[in-house]
Amino acid sequence: MLSAKWMEELVEKIGEPYVQTDVDDRHIYRYNSYPGEYLPQTIVFVTNTEAVSQVLKIANKYKVPVTPRGQGTGLSGGDLPVHGGILLDMSQWPASIEVFPDDLVARVSPGTMTSTIHAEVEKYGLMYPPDPSSSGISTIGGNLAENAGGPRGLKYGVTKDYVLGLEVVTPEGEVMQTGGRTIKNVTGLNVTNLIVGSEGILGVITRATLKLIPKPLSTQTVMAAFNAMETAGQAISKTLTSGILPGKMEFIDQACAQAVEDYEPNGLLPTDKEAIIIIELDGHPKAVREEANDVSQIMRELGATTISIPETKEEASRIWEARRMVSPAITKMKPSKASEDATVPRSQIPAMMARLADIREKYNLTLVVFGHAGDGNLHPNILCDDTDKEEREMVERAIEEIFRTAIELGGTLSGEHGIGTMKSPFIEDELGSLAVSMMKRLKKSWDPNNIMNPGKVFPDKGQRLILSRQIEK
Repeated sequence: MLSAKWMEELVEKIGEPYVQTDVDDRHIYRYNSYPGEYLPQTIVFVTNTEAVSQVLKIANKYKVPVTPRGQGTGLSGGDLPVHGGILLDMSQWPASIEVFPDDLVARVSPGTMTSTIHAEVEKYGLMYPPDPSSSGISTIGGNLAENAGGPRGLKYGVTKDYVLGLEVVTPEGEVMQTGGRTIKNVTGLNVTNLIVGSEGILGVITRATLKLIPKPLSTQTVMAAFNAMETAGQAISKTLTSGILPGKMEFIDQACAQAVEDYEPNGLLPTDKEAIIIIELDGHPKAVREEANDVSQIMRELGATTISIPETKEEASRIWEARRMVSPAITKMKPSKASEDATVPRSQIPAMMARLADIREKYNLTLVVFGHAGDGNLHPNILCDDTDKEEREMVERAIEEIFRTAIELGGTLSGEHGIGTMKSPFIEDELGSLAVSMMKRLKKSWDPNNIMNPGKVFPDKGQRLILSRQIEK
């Protein structure tokens, strides 16, 4: 039963089938991969720009919070309706990809799966480099909002580096175009880059023009295992300062390797080594072969006990599939998982790993680590039972220490997961109060009624990290 004038207007403008207020329907949207839970007052399904515009005009008129959401794969709570209001469901938006191969660009709708973009542009011998591990289940709209990264971030950068232009619906419901289709564009302020990674607090992205590059002619995988974490870190640094820039450089600790083997036994990952590095080199076939030999030599000199160079694409694919299985595999270790995203300068990876080991011991927790070692983007994951209050409190304290450690080592709270609601209490620790104040001014000028995804990026007064379930009735 509708209980507010703004809900009645939504039904009138958007249509009753696209507006859900039933409590059972709303409960489906109260959570995602982040541990917190918040219940929206209504769900609105949108499949085109005009519908988004209508919703935001009504929301702005009545000052109702709006939280955009795609497939709900976020890990920092960016698409949770912290202040209730409208949950803007964009998951039903039709996929659309227009490729302009002569211009090396593609124009896409926000509901398009990132993996679909990869597959489509490859038909033209092109590549869209950003490759978050969730690319098979996440939409480009969510990737744009969170400025997603992935293994190829080492060589090719993250989502913002491949966005040329956007169509955005402002908080007032107006439709704005930013950027364009040209590689060079210095007209005015770079509003495109401001919106990418803004986590939905400035508006809703309804279309994007993406930059593409030629797909590398050849790739070669190299896997090396080390008895000690420290020597693995040294091998990473040595490789990156040798003049070789891999397309990917991933790291898995022993616990992750064992979890993968328990999850789907295949014998691909050594389970008796403290650290595993998986590298992908790409480029001209001759250059790739030479670089693979050089990397193998570096790994050997720095103590690698096992080096594997797959001879076929199928063998290489199996190794990378094992890497992709890490996240689902470790979820079998305990009922709940806190997946973090702390990033440090590459030279500080050994120090960060040592501090993580100390935190694991200090709080007596199951803490495993994997991630994108080539760019310092580590993913410490804490496995726990979130129904155990004492253990949950230990996890909260450990996560706070992980965040602060990353900052102390010259790093950042997030390399690719975003700030959302989980990390917002720590944003001033990294950026300082003045920088955060300036960002808040920007937010207020764009969204004076604060309807766009409130409670994200900037903490609410008195907010702290809490992993317990919080359901707003």
